[in-house]
Amino acid sequence: MISGYLNSYKGLRTVDKSTQKDFEKEHEELLGEKVKSRKLLQRFLNKNNADRDIYHDLMNFKVKDIMLISNLYDAYSIEREGRFSEHVLGHYHQLNLSSVPRITGVTTASEAFEMLRAKYFDLIIFMVSVDRKTPVELSRKIKKDFPNIPIFFLLNSNADFAYFAKVSRETFTIDSIFTWNGDSSVFFSMIKMVEDRINVVNDTRVGMVRVILLVEDSPMYYSRYLPMLYKIVMEQTRRIIDDVSTDELYKVLRMRARPKLLLANNYEEACKILLKYKDYMLCLITDIKFDRNNVQDEEAGIDLVEYAKSLTPDLPVIIQSSDAENVKIAYRFKATFIDKSSENLSQDFQSFITHFLGFGNFVYRDQYGNPITQARTLKEFESKLRTIPDESLLYHAQRNHFSLWLMARGEIRVAKIINPKKVADYENPDELRKELLRMIQQFRNEQDAGKIVPFEEEAIGNEKNIVNLADGSLGGKGRGLAFINSLIYNYDFSQHVPDILIRTPKTSLVGTEEFSLFMERNKLHEFVLGETNYERIKQLFVQAKLTPTLIRRLRSLLKIITKPLAIRSSGLFEDSLAQPFAGIFETYVLPNSHPDIEVRLQQLADAIKLVFASVYSDIARGYVNAINYSIDQEKMAVVIQELVGKQFGRYYYPHVSGVAQSYNYYPFAHMKPEEGFAIAAVGLGKYVVEGNRAYRFSPLYPTLDINSPKDQVKNSQVNFLAVDLDCTEPNLLEGDMAGLASLEISEAEEHGSLRHCASVYSPDNNTIYPGLSKQGIRIVNFANILKYNYTPLAQTLEIVLDVVKEALGTAVEIEWALDLDRDEDGRCSFYLLQIKPLLGSADDYVVNMDEIKQEDILLYSEKGMGNGIIRNIKDVIYVDKEVFDKRFTQEMAQEINVLNEEMSNQNRPYILIGPGRWGTRDQWIGIPVNWPQISQAKVIVETSLEDFPLDASSGSHFFHNVTSMNVGYFTVQPELSKGFINYEILGRQQLIQATKYFRHVRFSDYLTVRMDGKKRISVVSV
Repeated sequence: MISGYLNSYKGLRTVDKSTQKDFEKEHEELLGEKVKSRKLLQRFLNKNNADRDIYHDLMNFKVKDIMLISNLYDAYSIEREGRFSEHVLGHYHQLNLSSVPRITGVTTASEAFEMLRAKYFDLIIFMVSVDRKTPVELSRKIKKDFPNIPIFFLLNSNADFAYFAKVSRETFTIDSIFTWNGDSSVFFSMIKMVEDRINVVNDTRVGMVRVILLVEDSPMYYSRYLPMLYKIVMEQTRRIIDDVSTDELYKVLRMRARPKLLLANNYEEACKILLKYKDYMLCLITDIKFDRNNVQDEEAGIDLVEYAKSLTPDLPVIIQSSDAENVKIAYRFKATFIDKSSENLSQDFQSFITHFLGFGNFVYRDQYGNPITQARTLKEFESKLRTIPDESLLYHAQRNHFSLWLMARGEIRVAKIINPKKVADYENPDELRKELLRMIQQFRNEQDAGKIVPFEEEAIGNEKNIVNLADGSLGGKGRGLAFINSLIYNYDFSQHVPDILIRTPKTSLVGTEEFSLFMERNKLHEFVLGETNYERIKQLFVQAKLTPTLIRRLRSLLKIITKPLAIRSSGLFEDSLAQPFAGIFETYVLPNSHPDIEVRLQQLADAIKLVFASVYSDIARGYVNAINYSIDQEKMAVVIQELVGKQFGRYYYPHVSGVAQSYNYYPFAHMKPEEGFAIAAVGLGKYVVEGNRAYRFSPLYPTLDINSPKDQVKNSQVNFLAVDLDCTEPNLLEGDMAGLASLEISEAEEHGSLRHCASVYSPDNNTIYPGLSKQGIRIVNFANILKYNYTPLAQTLEIVLDVVKEALGTAVEIEWALDLDRDEDGRCSFYLLQIKPLLGSADDYVVNMDEIKQEDILLYSEKGMGNGIIRNIKDVIYVDKEVFDKRFTQEMAQEINVLNEEMSNQNRPYILIGPGRWGTRDQWIGIPVNWPQISQAKVIVETSLEDFPLDASSGSHFFHNVTSMNVGYFTVQPELSKGFINYEILGRQQLIQATKYFRHVRFSDYLTVRMDGKKRISVVSV
């Protein structure tokens, strides 16, 4: 009773109040030092489970407590809409089941054992993604100390099954293995499988419950079959109960009589079940080929059917196989044959299991109990509640039918609100109806916060949810944005930074299904495969048509949103954890300022089409080829966001925008790499991510000046990007700068937006004065924000980076914007725009300098990025420092592009060395290459030359791709460290080619590249 109360909504609220002091203490600790774990997964699940109530017991044993071992991002990725608990546990409510399990999420071994020692768990589920070693080791340790707890593995890839099956056979630490197939009901089937396995003995004996036996040894198939079978069985059972009684509660309780589903993986296990439950067998579903005596047997299924028929001659049998020839065997046994690869698999099973029924819809009845209409969903329920006669309203209200139906559907919070209401509390039926509708509408608004909701006009203007304009996958960026939205509304950031409002922009998504329809309906597939002229592709795509449904929805969106829009790409692989693309596809900004909505609609449609076309750009094709993907694998979703900013005359832009990373590869003074860094600029964030001059700072030490006053003047932002609202008809074919304007920073001062962002430099005394009250040179250094805390930006970045890093389980990069206008509570607004994993911060390999001869060292860096050892490189391409001229860096970019193509054609990796920042868009601080132009380089080295110092800023998209490809990235600054490059060794090697600016040399033996990710020491030796 106590545990039930504590897990109830009221109980959790009480506990939250009692632990407020603990939260305050945690806040204080956080300000002093990083908190290692906020147990985000558990908090996320707690919030989703907080409103769940404990129903009447239905079976003797129920899975009450589940431990989910995963990082939060893997858990979130399983369910794209950010409703993890609803989809893992929602099947209980959809099927009117009781005793909803609690899920405790943990991410580390120490957390797991801490919880296991504190309470008993009925089931442990490992979600296994990239790391295979850690789950195996942890499961072995858990099984040793807690041998009776079932341990299930849920694999993200079918290819991993053989490995884990072998581990299971050898160690007996894994009780069952499932594979993720995109259907979150696999969790429900895991839970029910455990319950059925334990309850079947009692339930068959006491209640004569029937048994369905599934014999299947492939986790890929039974991970698909079990959810489908449970769904069919539950739904059919519900319909039978509806025919028996009109008592809603009785229907719920009768669900305990549903058939039990048992799974067998081999012949011996199946025979044992058939014999033990021969009097209760409802049907047998079996494959033909599976193990007998630990050996794959081609006829095991045939013999099993014969054995089953000998025990129960009339037993219905389904033979399921991917071999159509086995239909003859099914015919021989008078069994039903189902093809495993059938597109109608679910319907085939449903037609077979026709004698189990149930209920689902809410049937509105008149005062005599006669049906007048019905509702399938909460939305329909609400709609029909507006129009039913008063007599029907009173009939259901007097019998608590509304709350009972809502409770059965899992709408616990609104049911608990409605339940205490009595008809006598209201003067007339109309007052009762209004109150019911008000409560339901309030609940729906709260329920949708932080989630992706189906298209409805009233949902478009609500920044707390994301509106889905078309079906299909969200793509990588869309999934990241959905995750951001979910995170913001499931984690209380205000407990750490109460003086700032953390928000997301109004966002809508176009799923990948629109891209597929666009390509098919306009017959573009063959064209793009044969056409290499990107300009021609863009023109043809603009002429093509989007679906009428999407056009109607876009028109509705534009009626509500009149501010500028960002139309962003969201490819399937973009910003993913495993293989992120970044900055490869196009983003367009629309002023959205034309007075005619039909013109604005055409502009929006064209922008979406051009994002689709960017899949086939030269850059995208080059990137895809570099990582051995096929362009056919990529599908494009589109993100439509209201641009964060304010209007300043004819221009529109945010006060501040920037990027931040949780890992700093360029720490300064006493800063540590794991403390992260941020880059900020006035105006649109495109300026920052492309690597232009911006202000770099540490969120932990925001008052620390990295550069001297003179260097700050030299490196200060001198222009910024804004939307030109007078550009009512931008030509999007001209590129992603259409509709944008590059302005002098002095114009921001005229707009009044520079007030808190700049300082004044006095050359007379070499001093920087915060604010703009003095005459002198303007420096954009955000002194009033970072040093004098006009708004807690630095602290917010620190907290957000820390939380997002824990949520994704890896180092991260975020894009953000800041609105300095205060709300009624005096808070500025921080917008979290995008998150993506930042790979390359591993710290396992150790470089031992004692093992390397000094004379063999070609390169030494104390600012290296990367981890491990590389031994397959003989080629080095480097800028000839004797002829380097920073005026011609664009020509150098073209030269290295040609050299890279030659190396790619020969499949030869190489080391690339050059001065300044690689990948910047500013030709005066480095060579402005994009990733495909140097994609064959496995080690990239940036170095400083006299009169060309190395700027620590970085082009976000380029830098992200370099790190995600696990490319070594070294910085050599002899004037600031012990780093060096031995050009004499390079000069002695075979010269393969010399261009105007580059030299390509080849060593006779393979070079050895050593990278210490923790100490950041990197060495290249012969």
